[in-house]
Amino acid sequence: MGHHPHWLKRPAPSGDTLKGIEKLLADLNLSTVCRSAQCPNIGECFNRGTATFMILGNRCTRNCRFCAVEHGAVFSPPDPDEPENVVRAAKHLRLTHMVVTSVTRDDLADGGAGQFIKTIEAFKRELPGSTIEILTPDFQGDMSVVAAVCKAGPDVYNHNVETVPRLYPSIRPQAVYQRSLDVLKTAAASGLRVKSGLMLGLGETAEELASVFKDLAACGCSILTMGQYLAPSSRHAPVVRYIPPEEFDRLGEIARLEGFKEVFSGPFVRSSYRAEEIYRHEK
Repeated sequence: MGHHPHWLKRPAPSGDTLKGIEKLLADLNLSTVCRSAQCPNIGECFNRGTATFMILGNRCTRNCRFCAVEHGAVFSPPDPDEPENVVRAAKHLRLTHMVVTSVTRDDLADGGAGQFIKTIEAFKRELPGSTIEILTPDFQGDMSVVAAVCKAGPDVYNHNVETVPRLYPSIRPQAVYQRSLDVLKTAAASGLRVKSGLMLGLGETAEELASVFKDLAACGCSILTMGQYLAPSSRHAPVVRYIPPEEFDRLGEIARLEGFKEVFSGPFVRSSYRAEEIYRHEK
């Protein structure tokens, strides 16, 4: 589509706080999904002193057509210093709620689950009293691996279904909708708060979204985020439609009727955006 509508205009990120966070991350050899995925909220979040850490490197073994993260074959093992470095960064930023995500690592036997577990354990050891939210891949449907991550005790388990099942072949060709639901169901069965997210504007219909809301609620998902998809480049899936803010509000109300405890719906909403506020409110 053409230029973004007026409600999607935001100033370019700048400021000393942003530069300071970027230097901190570079010094600790850490990545953030904020930068790697070209998140439009990076200026706001960095200037508030928050970031979503991305572990297991910055190259993904999958090639989803919506994602700006670099993809391709990965040969390097997980960085053994990464869990402690993530916690060092969290301490420096004085985070009381940390969000950790990752690239998908289908090259690893456990899909990188061990690195999530080590990061959760390091966080709990070094920052007791604070909370940690994880946003994981599907671990190729190995529910024993998902259960092991849940056992480590994150405060929120997030796994995004991203879009409606009809669009999976064109948008998430290496993912399976039911497999993502199974991840959420497994996390909910472990007693964790469970969260998922959707991108809108890829050609989904209101009826398809309503069906997904029902599926997520049935899995035990209690927190839902919905935001506008923005194509990172001309090589990615195009935006089919820009959803106006009032429609996000209306869809949020429809989702709430399915029983979600918290729904955060708006053009700039992303799965980790203002995650601490959502967690505190839902709690």
